[in-house]
Amino acid sequence: MENLVYPIKFSPILKEKIWGGEKLKSLLNKNSNATDVGESWEISDVEGEPSVVANGALKGKSLKDLLETYKEDFIGVQNYRIFKNKFPLLIKYIDAKQDLSIQLHPNDELAAKRHNSFGKTEMWYVMQADENSELIVGFKDKVTPANYLEHLEHKTLPKILNTERVNTGDTFFIEVGRVHAIGAGVMLAEIQQTSDITYRVYDWERVDKEGNERELHTELALDAIDFEMADDFKVTYEKIKNESNEMVSCPYFTTSFLEVTETLSKKNIRDSFLIYMCVEGEAEITVNGISETIKMGETILLPAAVEAFQINSKQAKLLEVFV
Repeated sequence: MENLVYPIKFSPILKEKIWGGEKLKSLLNKNSNATDVGESWEISDVEGEPSVVANGALKGKSLKDLLETYKEDFIGVQNYRIFKNKFPLLIKYIDAKQDLSIQLHPNDELAAKRHNSFGKTEMWYVMQADENSELIVGFKDKVTPANYLEHLEHKTLPKILNTERVNTGDTFFIEVGRVHAIGAGVMLAEIQQTSDITYRVYDWERVDKEGNERELHTELALDAIDFEMADDFKVTYEKIKNESNEMVSCPYFTTSFLEVTETLSKKNIRDSFLIYMCVEGEAEITVNGISETIKMGETILLPAAVEAFQINSKQAKLLEVFV
């Protein structure tokens, strides 16, 4: 158990994507020879893609190993009761050099039935955005399924979608069923349920190096889209320094914004692990005398068994996540 109580880092799993770019390497110092790195999976329990510990006493152990060995001490009593040996979140940094496909994710019920998976509720925090960069979130106006299919058929779907110009710090909550796409020039942090299920409905008619278009999921998506969804996706939040400012709280995760400019002594009052994503600057996190530095684009996990810890920085912005 004493092995477990320290700030844990995992080796990033880097993903090449047709729409990926260079920012994860140039801005976040991710190590890759590829030119089109689209995603860095920071903490993953996706089937076949488990994260591996990169530091300390547990170095070389997989996320699955930690769950099976430490159970409630790792993720919390209630979380272990619900999720057993399955980690509930997938934590990523994403760089879109080109527009991502227009897509959506199924809810828990559909995902379980069709894919034996969780649904995919997620949130985005914009870390950097080129000038005039945009995201697509939801529809502009009321849309019926027939109207939607007509635009899909005529390849005019973007005309009925809502676009949002974005800047650093903008935050969006993407519920299951909401049509969305990350636009070219945006780099962001993503927190989501552990799921790799995406229904792609429009891909800008682009082709890969072999000249093939990517698969679309028109039929699967149709009964997964929420056509009634309100435009409540943009998150407003406080930015009081040296305090946890809640941004998103849903059944799947709670995320707070924490700007650190001094030494904070914190207690883990949750029956949960804590995850810190550094979205600006750098900080030092200390547990029982063991310190680990977290720089922009890095992620640290504190197991549920960690009761007290310190965060020290002259200037850092962190996302603090628990379930």
